[in-house]
Amino acid sequence: MTPELLALRDAVRSLLDRHSDVRAAIETPHGYDKDVWARLCEIGVVPVPERFGGSGATQAEARVALAELGRTLTPAPLLSSALAAQALLDTENDEACARLLPRIAEGTVAALIWSWDGGEIGDPARYVVDGDLAEILLLADDTGLHEIDLSGITREHTPTMDATRRLATVHLANAAKTHLGPWSGRDTAIAFLAAEQVGAAARALELTVEYTKTRVQFGKPIGSFQALKHRMADLHVLVETARSAAGAVTDEVSASVAKVYCSEAFFTVAAEMIQLHGGIAITWEHDAHLYFKRAHGSRQLFGSPQVHLERLGRSLS
Repeated sequence: MTPELLALRDAVRSLLDRHSDVRAAIETPHGYDKDVWARLCEIGVVPVPERFGGSGATQAEARVALAELGRTLTPAPLLSSALAAQALLDTENDEACARLLPRIAEGTVAALIWSWDGGEIGDPARYVVDGDLAEILLLADDTGLHEIDLSGITREHTPTMDATRRLATVHLANAAKTHLGPWSGRDTAIAFLAAEQVGAAARALELTVEYTKTRVQFGKPIGSFQALKHRMADLHVLVETARSAAGAVTDEVSASVAKVYCSEAFFTVAAEMIQLHGGIAITWEHDAHLYFKRAHGSRQLFGSPQVHLERLGRSLS
């Protein structure tokens, strides 16, 4: 975390603290706060170089912003748009980049359809992040990256347990597509998601520690009990190890390690959050259940831990 990245983190965190309202956002027809998204784009969190109309942000800046969005569970199309922007850059197709990236940098929602488990992309394509909102839709397969003509498709929002993540079903049977170039962004997608998972896990732990300092049983805050101190310490180690794994993604092996470890770390912390908060955790007004649902959903997104364990096995054999 350089001074510049720390400043970006603080700017994004300040924006979200002041303007993010998760419950209000998920009740909108599009599922996110367009004003918050516009402000994020003004700060410069989408990885688009200056020569293509962006702020010069890289994957590092996108990861920092995604971690902050994870902390607050703020619905925003950064994961999908950042992944699409990076996919375009990977093609080294200057014409496509000059045409599409300035729009993405300004806040136009972009989405990428790809097979999480390495298989063929079916029709319809399911669980496409922000796929029903995207004005720029890309498809990645074994032959490379393609731009999809939106006039030839139908798509609909796919409600899931996690209302803070917008997923869609996209019907591609009549889709016209234009080949743009090569694509090898699977590991980038996992790195982006891992950063978000770590941010969410860290905040879930912070909220749980704060609660155990105020909830009193037997005349003492429950956080003073040795057994709970040990559990908190174990969770802290889990989160910090996940942070290291998320920041170390450089290849297929490290990406799969990050996906498995960060998924399990976030799920464990969220489950402990529910247990240690007690009955209040499952009320609509409390955030604990939102973190638990996000942990479940992100655990399966871009391939379950089991899929990546199998991938690791193939890579290391």
